[in-house]
Amino acid sequence: MAEHTSSSITIEATPAEVMAVIADFDRYAEWTGEVKQAEVLAKDEQGRASQVRLVLDAGAIKDDHTLAYTWPGENAVSWSLVKSQMLRQLDGSYVLEPEAGGAHTKVTYQLTVDVKIPMLGMIKRKAEKVIIDRALDGLKQRVESVHKG
Repeated sequence: MAEHTSSSITIEATPAEVMAVIADFDRYAEWTGEVKQAEVLAKDEQGRASQVRLVLDAGAIKDDHTLAYTWPGENAVSWSLVKSQMLRQLDGSYVLEPEAGGAHTKVTYQLTVDVKIPMLGMIKRKAEKVIIDRALDGLKQRVESVHKG
């Protein structure tokens, strides 16, 4: 079984406000950095994205991939790879935990990546950590700027 990398950050917003930004795929290119385009291909019964195509440009890694999303509760979302040019596996999740009486949210991002090209495990873990940290920082900035403005 592949190892995963995870990290957490606290955002000054409610879990619902954080999840609203996570679920707004049309705006990913505005705050994620690596995602240049996001297109919702299918939605579930609740109207949430169930399949999303993402065009990624992270310097050395450029990819066009499709992810399947599941929403196991109002404070969690997970995804897995459907198809990709460069990736063999891309499984991840966001789990939101209310803090400070619900005024703040602890966001935990977990990610497992496996590429089709050979890569040392140590380098892969470092890449996962960079992806997670940049995503969490971008999410925090986006949520706090939207909900403080």
